[in-house]
Amino acid sequence: MAPQWDNFLRNLGEWHGSFASLNAEAEIVDCSPSILILEQGAEDRLVHFRLRRYGEGGGSAAPTREVQQEYRSLGRQVVFFDSGSFCKGSLQVAPGTSFGAEFGFLMGDRRHRLVQLFSPEGHFSSQVLIREFRAGSDASERPSLSVDALVGEWQGDAATITADWPEPEQRSCTITIDAGAGNTLRISSISSDERTLINARGSGRVLELEGDSAGCLQLLPDGGYSLVPRQVSHRRSFTVEAAWLPAPDRLERLIRRYDASGAWQSATHISARRN
Repeated sequence: MAPQWDNFLRNLGEWHGSFASLNAEAEIVDCSPSILILEQGAEDRLVHFRLRRYGEGGGSAAPTREVQQEYRSLGRQVVFFDSGSFCKGSLQVAPGTSFGAEFGFLMGDRRHRLVQLFSPEGHFSSQVLIREFRAGSDASERPSLSVDALVGEWQGDAATITADWPEPEQRSCTITIDAGAGNTLRISSISSDERTLINARGSGRVLELEGDSAGCLQLLPDGGYSLVPRQVSHRRSFTVEAAWLPAPDRLERLIRRYDASGAWQSATHISARRN
């Protein structure tokens, strides 16, 4: 795996897109146009960041919000993978403190990002979907995700970085996704000696997770999904996840895991193709 900084540099460019607030039914309730620029500085280890967000007039009007920042290093809260995809979030769940996670997928001239936010009491509260297109490209938005688009057997690779060891563990991975009667969805992932299973049931764009952990899987615009617990706690282990289909035969997943003390444990990026 390339150094974290080199993977970060894959995101350089000018990105035109939007920030969309989603409601509990995974529907867009508010959307603001945006322009994000990541530009190499004069020094090798310097990147200039500039984000402008606009109102109804779009880029022809003055921005309603502008943020500028310089990067010379990356903190432990963010992990970049070989493709340039990344995830970042809180390092520790703490009582009375807001918790959040961001997932960023990069493929060619597209970026698909999702921010999941939790209240200071640990309740899942809201999320923001960010759809970005490289300036000057003809990249287009993906269709809203459906259960049928996920069904099948996928083969690929999983890279996991743990909190105490920044070098990734690489494994082959098989993902089997089935849709059953009664609006059920089953996602089975096998990687070496590790196996995970997600069962969800529901109608529309929100499927409730079955089993011990209360949570939901939301089917999103632009070919993505969000998987969140209803409650996070520093007394129980949990995972947060986002996925994106940048093409009909391509599945990308980003997963952040937290242990029973609420501490960040590991991050995994899965890149798979449908058989």
